[in-house]
Amino acid sequence: MFTLTASIRNGFALRHSPIGLLFLMAFAMPIAFSTWLALLNNFTIEVANFSGIEIGWLQTVREIPGFLAVGVIAVLYLMREQTLAILALVALGAAAAVTAIFPSFAGLLITTLIGSFGFHYYETVNQSLQLQWLEKDRAPQVIGWLVAAGSASSLLAYGLIAIVFKWFGLGYHAVYMAGGGITVAVAFYCWLAYPQYEMRVVQHRKLIFRSRYWLYYALQFMAGARRQIFMVFAAFMMVEHFGFKVHELTLLFLINYAANILFAPMMGWMIARIGEKWSLAFEYAGLIAVFIAYGGIYWFGWGAALAAALYVIDHLFFALAFAQKTYFQKIADPADIAPTAAVALTINHIAAVALPAALGYLWVTSEASVFVLAAILASMSLVLALMIPRHPAPGRETIFSRPDTQKH
Repeated sequence: MFTLTASIRNGFALRHSPIGLLFLMAFAMPIAFSTWLALLNNFTIEVANFSGIEIGWLQTVREIPGFLAVGVIAVLYLMREQTLAILALVALGAAAAVTAIFPSFAGLLITTLIGSFGFHYYETVNQSLQLQWLEKDRAPQVIGWLVAAGSASSLLAYGLIAIVFKWFGLGYHAVYMAGGGITVAVAFYCWLAYPQYEMRVVQHRKLIFRSRYWLYYALQFMAGARRQIFMVFAAFMMVEHFGFKVHELTLLFLINYAANILFAPMMGWMIARIGEKWSLAFEYAGLIAVFIAYGGIYWFGWGAALAAALYVIDHLFFALAFAQKTYFQKIADPADIAPTAAVALTINHIAAVALPAALGYLWVTSEASVFVLAAILASMSLVLALMIPRHPAPGRETIFSRPDTQKH
């Protein structure tokens, strides 16, 4: 098994290692996704004339493939996880490339659905590949660096978007086509340049749902519900409430990802140092404060500068979520990793499918109430995080499992 330090010291080894492939895919995926996301709010408001109701429905449709992530298990009868990851990147990139060609409500629903299947199926198998290819003692640090690589890719995408919109006057068509096309090109390179790597443990090709993973499932469910409020309405608020332009919103995304490049490796180190329990507790406590402050923007009329600062802080806290991955890696049967990754993503999207559309109606009535709900969800996540043992392992999945062996 290749380690991160060895790969960095030896560029040839990185080029011909599973970790090298993970890094390249981690860099490729955000180019298309970040392009789509950076332009989405302005494109839907300025071109497609969306209100909160339409954006809510669009986000609901976007989450349907996540809810159907268990379908990955069936697809793995036909192809290997590595192959599926690359094909999913192609679907994501192609859908992003043609987004501006179909600016109607129906057109955006279709392109979003296709791109979302690519995104969510990639995320499912990518998580599985990470947990299978990375050693447990190195996983938090390596995943932290993978997050930093994705952030660097997003930073590049957002930076170029800000430049071409502000100074070169390129439109939505050209930028969407470029962002999606680059991801497709990198995916084909991954297919041609890397061999098919063998897995150390043959994965189950059936639906796996084990009672001893209940806490992991609960954390995934709460994360999906909470994440939707951030993904859908935090950036939408910047455009609707404060009138942010494309280059202004993109600059905010740039700051987010620049901070992630710096802090994600440190977060990986922190998780390895203090464990998943306290890392997740820190994340959820911070998110409670951030969501309450979001509500204060509407209650007390706080300005755009504070809203932008909260958005950056919010994004940094969410970067800690990969502690859920390493928690599962420590408690899982190695053969359960691929099917459970699919099940977990489906659980993550149960609330995600219903919430955006429903909250779109709440949003047009009381924007602050949406963020109050997010604070309540973060509080529930905090309670769940405190049930994680200090040293999780098979047989020690929660603080209630075999209390005589727990180390708190």
